[in-house]
Amino acid sequence: MTGPRVLIVDDEAELVSALVERLNLRGFRAAGVTTGAEALTRVAAADFDVVLLDVKMPGLGGLEVIKTIRTEHPEVQVILLTGHGSARDAEAGTQLGAFDYLMKPITITDLVRVLHAAANQSRPEETG
Repeated sequence: MTGPRVLIVDDEAELVSALVERLNLRGFRAAGVTTGAEALTRVAAADFDVVLLDVKMPGLGGLEVIKTIRTEHPEVQVILLTGHGSARDAEAGTQLGAFDYLMKPITITDLVRVLHAAANQSRPEETG
């Protein structure tokens, strides 16, 4: 089995690059983009299991992006990630169907655990 396909979406390009590299080294098939609009284009064009999505981004923010993903690609799990968290955003994300809501900074070990759990929800026949 090949690793879960993960799309990293964050307006911090250096963070996206570092996470993509670290996740690929751990067996994921990771890609990254820096805008919500790019995220929607990539999700429509590729078969991602999980989207790790920053909540606060210029332009199309994470809560708008998750609405579209949940409507158009309900099989894709979305994990919201933020450094500026609020209880209101966490509740909104949960109501929109987010698999989880994580606060920056997060350790790579914790992130890998949550990504695997989300990928297993996305493709339960391929657990492991």
